Amino acid sequence: MNWRNLPSMTALRAFAALAETGGLSQAGRALNVSHAAVSQQMRALEERLGTTLATREGRGLALTPAGVELARALNSAFGEIEAAVSALTDLERTRPLQVSVTPTFATGWLMPRLVTFQQENPDVEIMINPTAALVPLTPGGVDVAIRYGLGHWPGLEAEPLVPTEVVVVAPPALLAGRSADDPALLADLPWLQETGTNEVTSWLERRGIAAGRKMRITHLPGNLTLDALRRGEPFAAAMPRVFVEEDIAAGRLVVLLADDEPGAGYHIVTRPGVARPPLRAFLSWLRRIRAGEAARETGLGAA
Repeated sequence: MNWRNLPSMTALRAFAALAETGGLSQAGRALNVSHAAVSQQMRALEERLGTTLATREGRGLALTPAGVELARALNSAFGEIEAAVSALTDLERTRPLQVSVTPTFATGWLMPRLVTFQQENPDVEIMINPTAALVPLTPGGVDVAIRYGLGHWPGLEAEPLVPTEVVVVAPPALLAGRSADDPALLADLPWLQETGTNEVTSWLERRGIAAGRKMRITHLPGNLTLDALRRGEPFAAAMPRVFVEEDIAAGRLVVLLADDEPGAGYHIVTRPGVARPPLRAFLSWLRRIRAGEAARETGLGAA
């Protein structure tokens, strides 16, 4: 299609509205513009086409044969556009909401709270994608991801959801009375690491521990890692503190190392632009959950 051969869309819409309503004022009201603006677009369109499209007839306007022909074509074309836009809008409104989270976050934080979202939004179908991979957020695909980090993902928008540090934990029996301050001990421990990540090796290498050394690492989905630790299996693992806080307080796990980075935690990650209705509802719900839990923590701290 040679787009340069077409008149402006504004002029075509003005003429289509005039043909449908029969008058400049009525067309202006339909388009939410003044009748003078419609008249100006009409003149520009007639000059562009080199023909008269409408003539005065009494108090109104009558279409010329050329105007009738153009009006018929525009009515069909704009009708198809309206149908396509409506179909796309309905599709976006009803398409399942796709959420990417790690298995640990899904089982440890999201699922225990999700029932309230479903109660508030019974028409929204949700697809949870539990993976440690950084799944791309693309139109028609994943709508929102909840990722751990400092909030810096190029090309995406991020806002804090759950601030938390990462801690290395293990059942007390694994240490057998030895000090966790001994780098050699940490290097010799058996480790669990979430499938698809390198948190353990990166963690130890950043501290000069076991650099270039073969580690005893078992890879598991994050939720299974957490289950194994809570059963007292003889392994160490790096975990966001929010998921093991109760276990640490109860003495089921001990902290070997902590990594307190300012701004670290889980973030809500989305693409820039206008969010479709199911995503807007989900984001609003997440923000209310965040605000409510922050208020409760503040109240507990004040108490």
